[in-house]
Amino acid sequence: MVSVERIEEARRAAQGIVQHTPLFPARMLSELAGVPVWLKVESFQRTGSFKIRGAYEFLRRLPESVRARGVVTGSAGNHAQGLALAAKMFGVPATIFMPVFGSIAKMQAAKGYGAQVILQGEGFAEAVEAAQRYAQETGATYVPAYDHDDIICGQGTCGLEILEDLPEVEQIVVPVGGGGLFSGIAAAVKARKPDVSLIGVQSEGADTAVRSWREGRLVSDPVVRYTLADGIAVKTPTERTFEYIRHYADEMVTVDDRSIARAVLWLMERKKVVVEGAGAVGVAAVQSGRVRLHGTTVIVVSGGNIDTKTLSDLIEREMLQASRYYQFFTAVPDRPGGLAALLQLVAQAQGNIMTVHHNRIHPSVPHGWTGVELLLEVRDAEHIAQIHSVLRAAGYEVRVLA
Repeated sequence: MVSVERIEEARRAAQGIVQHTPLFPARMLSELAGVPVWLKVESFQRTGSFKIRGAYEFLRRLPESVRARGVVTGSAGNHAQGLALAAKMFGVPATIFMPVFGSIAKMQAAKGYGAQVILQGEGFAEAVEAAQRYAQETGATYVPAYDHDDIICGQGTCGLEILEDLPEVEQIVVPVGGGGLFSGIAAAVKARKPDVSLIGVQSEGADTAVRSWREGRLVSDPVVRYTLADGIAVKTPTERTFEYIRHYADEMVTVDDRSIARAVLWLMERKKVVVEGAGAVGVAAVQSGRVRLHGTTVIVVSGGNIDTKTLSDLIEREMLQASRYYQFFTAVPDRPGGLAALLQLVAQAQGNIMTVHHNRIHPSVPHGWTGVELLLEVRDAEHIAQIHSVLRAAGYEVRVLA
C-alpha cells in the first residue's frame, strides 16, 4: 500500500495546480445525525471533481519520453476531464474513450480541455477495453481511473486536506466506485489518525465493492444496472483497491436512486452546491439513515458534473415527489370561458400554473368537453389537498397524475 509520505509528496508537487477544496458545515445534516457534519466539496475542484488529483500525479511521475507517446484512458467522464486537463498542462496528447450513452456535459468538457474523445460501448467497462486496445496498438500509455499507486496517491491528498482543516474529525463518508478515492483517503487518514472511521457508500445499481467487503472476497457483476450515480457505476473494484477497502473500511453501505436524487436536490436548494449523483451518495446515506454517525463527520462530495437535462428532469421528479408540484387531469366545457373558469379557481386557491395541455380526443372526455392537464407549483401536501377539494366542490372530475 502507498505510504503517507508519498501522498504528502504528491500534495507538495500539485500545489498551485490542484485546489485545496473547502469544508462546509451542514447544519441540517448535523441536526438529523446528532453530531457535527461537514461537507468536503470536491465539486469545487478543477474539472468539477477530485479526479485531477490522481491524473496529475500519474502524469507527473511519467518519464518525459513516455509522455511524448501520449496517454489514453476509458472513463465515464470525471477521470476523462481530469486526465484531459493534466495532459494539457504537460503538453501531452490525450485520447479518451467514453460510453456512447455517457454524460454529454462530461464529453464536451473533456474535448474542451483538448483531448480527443472517442465514443465506444454502452458503459464504463467497454470504454476501458477500447482504451486498452488503443494503448497496445499505438504505444500510448494507458492511465487507469483508479487501479494504480500514483492515482491513489493523488486522490489521497484529499484526505490530508481533511485532517488539516478539521483535526477533530472522527468519521469520513466516501463515495466508492472503483475505490481509488477511498484507497487514497484511507492511506492518508489511517496513517495520521488511525481511529478515524471510514464509511464507503455505493449505489444499489453498482454495489460490488460493498458485497466484496461483506463477503471478504472480490466479486464482480457482468452487467452494471442503471443508476443516477453513473460516476461510480463500475463492475468491480480491483485487487489493489479492494485491499484498502478490506483493511480500512469500518462500514460499507448502499443507497437507492430515490435517495440520491433527494440528496442532489437538497444540496442544490440548501447548500447552493450543484452535485452529480455519484457526488451525493454520502449525503444520501446520512439522510436515509443507512449510516449512523457517532462523532464529527466529513462527507466527501466527490463531483458536480451533472448534465443540465439530467438535473432538470431530476428537479421535476423531485418536486412532484416532495409535494411541491401537483399534476392532474380534468375536463372543461369546450366553449369560450371554459378553461378560464378552471384557471380562476386554481388562482383563487393560490396554485401557480406551470403548464397547461389540452386533449380534446381523450377517451374519458365526453363530446363537447375538452381534457385539460395542469401542472401546478404548490406549497406542500396540505396545499394540494386544498386545491383538490376546491375543484371537486366546483364539480370538476379530478384525476391525479403524479
